[in-house]
Order: sequence, then structure tokens, then C-alpha cells
Amino acid sequence: MKRLLKLAIRVLVLIGALLFAYLAVTFVQVWLASRRDEARPSQAIIVLGAAQYNGTPSPVLAARLDHAIDLYREKIAPVIVVTGGRQPGDQYTEAGASADYLHEHGVMETAILRETTGRTSWESLEAAARFLKSRGIIRVVLVSDPYHSERIAAIAHDVGLDAVTSPTRTSPIKGFNALKRMFGETLRVAAGRVFGYARLDRHREITKLVPG
Repeated sequence: MKRLLKLAIRVLVLIGALLFAYLAVTFVQVWLASRRDEARPSQAIIVLGAAQYNGTPSPVLAARLDHAIDLYREKIAPVIVVTGGRQPGDQYTEAGASADYLHEHGVMETAILRETTGRTSWESLEAAARFLKSRGIIRVVLVSDPYHSERIAAIAHDVGLDAVTSPTRTSPIKGFNALKRMFGETLRVAAGRVFGYARLDRHREITKLVPG
């Protein structure tokens, strides 16, 4: 009996060590991705949605949009795709608020495409991929907060886009809050690699337990 107990303890310790190593490696990958700006000439820039307040982008969303505008002016791509649907109780979609902001900052209406149904990164990128591929567009640059880069790049690959990331550097999410979200993304990326990002999105109640 004692021998079996010792064996069980050793197995549990080994599993714990392997899990810790997996999460540590994933955290490093998430952190490294947050530091990279891979912007290159593409067919479209996709901006991941964030909160808007009665049609006005939140500071987090505005920082993403400002970076997308810079990339657009640098002629990285001729089109900006804004994403994000309407959250419960909202009158405006995140994409609609984003499009208005871009237009007010000099981006031509014809250069703005809207994805207005997604409520998660997976839903937004999957929907955007569908209408972009119907236009022959697959080469894209993804814009979001730095901590988000590793996961959205993986999701974009899953939905058939040739994507790189170019995170904003002016996000108001900094310091401890950014680190907390980095840990949250580590858990999401780790789980997504094991179970698949599409499956995790279908079982959203699980990811809601993850901080950040």
C-alpha cells in the first residue's frame, strides 16, 4: 500500500511538473509575441474590437484604431476591417463605433469594412475571414493589445488567414493589469492548443473563469 501511495505521489508530481513547464513555455511565447511587431505589406488590416460607450470607442479600442490608422497611412494595407458586434444593452456595435472613428480621422469610407456580429475573438475573426476570402483577401495584419497577439494569430491561422500581428503600444492597459491579462492569455492559449480554439469558444463558460 505504501509503495502504491509513493508511486501515485510521484506520478502526480511528474504531471504537475509537466503542466508547470507547459504553462511556463506558453507564457514566454505569449510574452515574446507581445513584443513583436510583424507588420508587412498586406491586403487588409483587421482591428479586434473592444468596448465602446454609446458610439464612442473606449480608450482601449481607440488605441487599437489609432495604430491601425498609422499602418493605413504607411500604406501597409488599403483596407481596414473593424470587428465586434453589439453587447447586451448596447445601441451601437463595436464595429460601427470603430468605423465612425476611422472616418473622422481621415480614413475613406470605401477603405473600411465592418464585421458586426462577433462577440469573441474567434467569432469576429471567423466572420471576417469568410467575407475577406470571398473578396480574395487572406494576407492580413492583426491589430490588438500586445498580450492578445499570440492567441489571435493562432485563431487567424485556424480560420484560413495568412496573418501577422502588429500590437498597439499606446494601450491604457499597462503594468499589473497588462501582466494579469498576459497570464489569462497564457491559460487561453494553452487550452486552445490542447482542445482547439473553436471548441473553447463554443464552451465559453469555461473561458469566463480565466482572469483577464
